[in-house]
Amino acid sequence: MAQNAFVTRDPCGSEDTIESGAQMVHPHSNTSGRYLIPDHSQSRQQDHNDVASYGLSVSPSSAMTTRELQEYWQGVKSERKPVKLLFEIPSTRTVEHVLSKYVVYQIVVIKSGSYDAKRVSIERRYSDFERLHQQLLQDFSEELEEITLPRKRMTGNFAEESITERRVAFKDYLACLYAIRAVRRSTPFQEFFTSQELRRAHGCLRGGQYSRALDLLLPALDLQEKLAQHRPALVVPTLCAVMVCQRDLDDPTSAFSTGQRALPLVRRYGMHKYRCPLLALMVDLGFQLGHPIAQMQEELTRIKDAERGPVSLLSLKELVVQEFT
Repeated sequence: MAQNAFVTRDPCGSEDTIESGAQMVHPHSNTSGRYLIPDHSQSRQQDHNDVASYGLSVSPSSAMTTRELQEYWQGVKSERKPVKLLFEIPSTRTVEHVLSKYVVYQIVVIKSGSYDAKRVSIERRYSDFERLHQQLLQDFSEELEEITLPRKRMTGNFAEESITERRVAFKDYLACLYAIRAVRRSTPFQEFFTSQELRRAHGCLRGGQYSRALDLLLPALDLQEKLAQHRPALVVPTLCAVMVCQRDLDDPTSAFSTGQRALPLVRRYGMHKYRCPLLALMVDLGFQLGHPIAQMQEELTRIKDAERGPVSLLSLKELVVQEFT
């Protein structure tokens, strides 16, 4: 079986991941075997569908043959590459005020392994990188022993050569941080890419500037979905904010569709404070659009009548406005 497994190395050599088919196992996990084999205890129909996608056939009453397994793993290796993120810093701009001058770096986050149509970009300055590094050192000082933040110079910080050099250094710095599993899953790393835009968006939302808020929320949502694949529930507050904006912009169809994305996550991860307000808005929108809402009405009534469990009495808009307040 060893010949069917293959090893990929994260950037900066910080983390090796051993892949065997559609499953992945870290070398330091509690898995007893060094390599994983296909789990035939799971749905046999799924196995059949997976293999059929590569032009293979599997007898419903037997496991795959050795040759089929080899072809299957080759297909997985070539067609189902693990999703990784790449960080590009294609440009910079210098901002000058009366009492200050600084360089802003454009950061583009790209999903590798497949075509990424949503290459969302943000802008950050040196002080933002510096703040991130100090926050990470509080919990990951050992992991960051060999990762250094590009230093400022005493002079020449605004020279074109210095800016270009630091732009490349910041790109490598983000790649090295992302290569460390614990770091890329940490709150400071996640918030580095979204917190500024989300704060501005919620400020616009509180001021009734729903169109401007939506323009900020949607790119932030795309970034969150790329960065927080391990914690899908992190996108729920942003989805709810998007839904509120779409409703107040008289776009009930989009608002209901966004709610359909958020509701399964709220149920799955027990996000109690969002469940009632979200269901209530979904029922109102569904009634307006003529969608079947009986099941959601029953769920809402059941939760409100339950003797146990926290139930939010706020509307979804009121709940969203509380974010970053």
